[in-house]
Amino acid sequence: MSDKKKEEVKPKKDNKDGKEKDGRTKPHTAAKAHLKPTKLCSAPDFPYHNRELSWMDFNSRVLEEAFEKENPILERLNFLAITASNLDEFFMVRVAGVMDRMHSPKGKKPDESGMGADKQFELLTEKIHDFAKKQYSCLNRSLIPALRKNKLRFLKMEELNKNQRAQTDKYFDKFIFPILTPLAVDTSRPFPLLMNKSLNIAVRLSKEGEDIFAVVQVPSIVSRYFEVESDGVRSFVMLEDIIIAKLPQLFELYKIKAYLPFRITRDGDLDIDEEADDLLVEIKHSLKKRQRGDPVRLEMSVHGDEALKNFLVQMLGVSTKEIYEVNGPLDLTFLSKFARLDGLDSLRFKPIVPVEPPSDFFGYDDVFQAIREKDRMVHHPYESFDSVIKFINQAAKDPDVLAIKQTLYRVSGHSPIIAALIKAAENGKQVTVLVELKARFDEENNIGWAKKLEKAGCHVIYGLQGLKTHCKIVLVVRKEEDGLRRYLHMGTGNYNDSTARFYTDIGMFTCNEEFGEDASSLFNVITGYSTPPVYNKMKVAPMGLRDFFEEMIRHETENAAAGLPSGIVAKINSLVDPEIIRLLYEASKAGVKITLIVRGICCLVPGVKGISENITVRSIVGQLLEHSRIFIFENGGNRKIYMGSADWMQRNLDKRVELVFPIEDPDLVDRSFTIMETMLKDVLNTRIQLPDTSYELLDRRGKKPHNCQREFSDMAKKSLQAKETVVIEENRFKPMTPKI
Repeated sequence: MSDKKKEEVKPKKDNKDGKEKDGRTKPHTAAKAHLKPTKLCSAPDFPYHNRELSWMDFNSRVLEEAFEKENPILERLNFLAITASNLDEFFMVRVAGVMDRMHSPKGKKPDESGMGADKQFELLTEKIHDFAKKQYSCLNRSLIPALRKNKLRFLKMEELNKNQRAQTDKYFDKFIFPILTPLAVDTSRPFPLLMNKSLNIAVRLSKEGEDIFAVVQVPSIVSRYFEVESDGVRSFVMLEDIIIAKLPQLFELYKIKAYLPFRITRDGDLDIDEEADDLLVEIKHSLKKRQRGDPVRLEMSVHGDEALKNFLVQMLGVSTKEIYEVNGPLDLTFLSKFARLDGLDSLRFKPIVPVEPPSDFFGYDDVFQAIREKDRMVHHPYESFDSVIKFINQAAKDPDVLAIKQTLYRVSGHSPIIAALIKAAENGKQVTVLVELKARFDEENNIGWAKKLEKAGCHVIYGLQGLKTHCKIVLVVRKEEDGLRRYLHMGTGNYNDSTARFYTDIGMFTCNEEFGEDASSLFNVITGYSTPPVYNKMKVAPMGLRDFFEEMIRHETENAAAGLPSGIVAKINSLVDPEIIRLLYEASKAGVKITLIVRGICCLVPGVKGISENITVRSIVGQLLEHSRIFIFENGGNRKIYMGSADWMQRNLDKRVELVFPIEDPDLVDRSFTIMETMLKDVLNTRIQLPDTSYELLDRRGKKPHNCQREFSDMAKKSLQAKETVVIEENRFKPMTPKI
């Protein structure tokens, strides 16, 4: 990402004409998204940034991408939509949790940041209100004018011409009116139980001088916007505006005095009894409660009628701090779908298209043959996720495959992985699948898949009591001439072919016998009552992974004190765990150079004199969502590199089944180091965390405009092309020359 200060770099293409860009070339324009840094309350010898406030800083970095004028306009809309979707989930889980602790004796106890729940809620709501204002400032002052320049516009009903109004009237009568249900609120009809995150319109009616209230729910099963015919410009009208214009038709016997769009966000964290006789039934029951949890946020239009505002506050029982009045359409998540409008590719990033096959599998029809020869690595989405699907598909069809075992945390709606596992069971394989029913907001989806897998004859495990199974592993047992051989895939991301298109993750395939033994032991622990073993290669939570990381950090501290080579480079999604942070501070004080790439929450505070001055924290926010976890320890000059599913959070180290594995094949070790080195060269997507917990875009002066995500895409293409070139050269016809 570009820097605040100007740098002379010639743009590849001018965005004024709507052409796609490979990377930023001009000074950034995102400073308007910055949130005010929060003054730390933690002990001066152990600086610790509050987790919830740090998350808000992360969402602010995403919002910066919506402000960034160098990004194509539809991508900016999508970034804004992502901030809205992120915030919805944040309210449902994290804000709701803080509110619960406020009414609990435990809430008065300060956390590691030095704040009790009351103080956290005060600072958090202040920050969220500021953030919401910046969201709508971005929409109204930056994005809507940019849309108009690109011949895209949203029209108010009063701006429609006669022909366009006729179109909206017809659309309402044919598609909207039949599914609307106006709900009156009076002594005989109480205020309705409105669904979580649903968009509604409160209406104040009058008949014979008496005020009456009603609610109209905006249907979510139809598009949030409607396109009307327009010359030379694509024009759209918001669905709620069409409904508001037709309120007299819905309430024919009353006079419309006022209306107010509003939206409720409810507590969405599930209270699951994991000792229930049937966990699947218990979770299904809890899912129903999510839609009617206590309100934690009320959003409404800033220009609304005071009587309607008071009515909603009274009916919903929300406090002033829980009310968010916004200047624009509610629920900006609709912009994500709008950003995918057909025919507007020039207004988006140049797509990153996965290469197929990945270079490690080029020339192999038999996946097992490729893995037998050496360990293989695939970097998504630069290299196709189809290699993982092909691995499981081939195992499902291969008559020599006896068993398949797999963990599933999040999968897509039409998962080819599930289809392959079902086919394997139908072909007589022993198929064992752990489907994590407690994967937040994927519970319902996972329940459906668990039932289908069971019906096909798979052995399905619903997870472990008290733990979430978050590790990513597939084990295939195959009969071969020299006996049984175990083939594995281990990764940093979910077996989800949909998110694999825009999440960056890494997977490794191996048939190394020590890994195979570890995998069998791991599945025996997951599926039965086996005692956790001492693993050959793998590092597994919750029995051992924390000890491993703590030992590795202490080892670097000792090496630094002894004058040996030391250093830590880690790429993770979140850094929260206090003990890991304490050990990193100790390492920094001993002189260990530590570089952290943390996409999201970071409770560690870098650059504090005498404590963390040897620690640098970077955050990469770009076209793709950074998701891979990679850990490098200098180890006295014999560097060790690990990958896996775990972040440095208490939940990952103590409350989940996680898997971290070493990279040992020399080719893959070199490639892994190159991946980390490429990310550390990035200057277009990278922000640096400052000692006051704020972030600033990396200074680009004197640096080449590296965009690591684009460079990984180029690297994947070049690697495959090199393999193809070798084959062409080997097969080229060579003329015979006469002997002299």
